[in-house]
Amino acid sequence: MPELTVRNLGDLKVNVEAGQSILAALQAVGQDWMHACGAKGRCTTCRIIVLQGQENLAPDTAAELRFRNNGRLKPNERLICQAQMTGPVVGRVPDQTKLPHLSYNG
Repeated sequence: MPELTVRNLGDLKVNVEAGQSILAALQAVGQDWMHACGAKGRCTTCRIIVLQGQENLAPDTAAELRFRNNGRLKPNERLICQAQMTGPVVGRVPDQTKLPHLSYNG
């Protein structure tokens, strides 16, 4: 089972099942993460900055391509409500979408 590591959340580690979105895996372990549109791929608030393992993410979804093509999603960012993993990924929460009740490092 692929493992996600989130560096600025104290190196949080979460296992992501095949076919499961990263957001669903985080929610399954009770981890809060910004997602304003209800995980429908209609905004970019749930994005993650991918530091390592970009090759271990499934190809961009139509929603991600739309945001990428209009400049709202950088090449090293993915929407965690859409992205699925095939291997280990290391990322971080962008400064713009940090939740005020969580403690971030780095």
